[in-house]
Amino acid sequence: MAVSGNAHRRSASSAFVSLAVVVLACSSFLTSSVAEAASPCSSHTFTGNGGGRLYASCADLPRLGATLHYNYTAATNTVAVAFRAPTQGEDEGGWVAWGINPSGRAGMVGTNAVVAFRRANGTLAAYPTVLDSYAPSMAPAAPGDLAFPVSGVAAEHDAEGKEMVVYATVVLSGGKGSKFTQVWQRGNAVVNDVPAAHPTTGDNVLSTATIDFSD
Repeated sequence: MAVSGNAHRRSASSAFVSLAVVVLACSSFLTSSVAEAASPCSSHTFTGNGGGRLYASCADLPRLGATLHYNYTAATNTVAVAFRAPTQGEDEGGWVAWGINPSGRAGMVGTNAVVAFRRANGTLAAYPTVLDSYAPSMAPAAPGDLAFPVSGVAAEHDAEGKEMVVYATVVLSGGKGSKFTQVWQRGNAVVNDVPAAHPTTGDNVLSTATIDFSD
């Protein structure tokens, strides 16, 4: 009976150790999964013309499957950004845009944005524009039309042509620190090399948030 009891205790002890190992493994897996889910944008590798660009910070935006990568320089209150979003429409059509509303309002009107799309001849267009109404022209803005200087605007498609990236460097408004209202968007079509109106329901009208570039 004693031998049987010792065997039972050894069996129970082995089972406990095995359970502890399983729990520890599961805990490590969950911790790793949560960490990856918290910031999947940090593992993104830029290709093509953006292959040499590195960004210290990134944010997975809550609408439209978009992501913002950025480098903020406090001394000059300047931010270099790479905005990524899936393209929509047929034949790699559609357009993407990201910008800052200098008024601080959570809306598109007044936003200074950079827009990118593929022209009818197959080349990529990328330029700053001012969203001055709910039906903006989407025309390139003259430097004097912008609330802050924008430079280095460029665009690229990913290798599969399913995601557009638009790059820009923005000198943020003086005296306002590093916290701003950002607005982003994607549309389904480009007509005669002009971005057509985006949908006016769902995520397309909720794609705005506050961002502090110094975080």
